[in-house]
Amino acid sequence: MLGWALTFLVIALVAAMLGFGGVAGTSMGIAKILFFVFLVLFVLTLIFGRRVRV
Repeated sequence: MLGWALTFLVIALVAAMLGFGGVAGTSMGIAKILFFVFLVLFVLTLIFGRRVRV
C-alpha cells in the first residue's frame, strides 16, 4: 500500500514538473488517500496484532 502511495507521489511530481496540472492533482489526491489508508491499517495492526495468545 505504501509502495502504491509513493508511486503515485512520483507520478504527481513528474507530471507537475512537465506542466500537467490535472494529472498531478489527481495523482497527488490518490497518493494522499492511499497514505492515510496505510496509516490507519498500520495503527490497527499495531493495536490488534499484539494480542497475547494463551
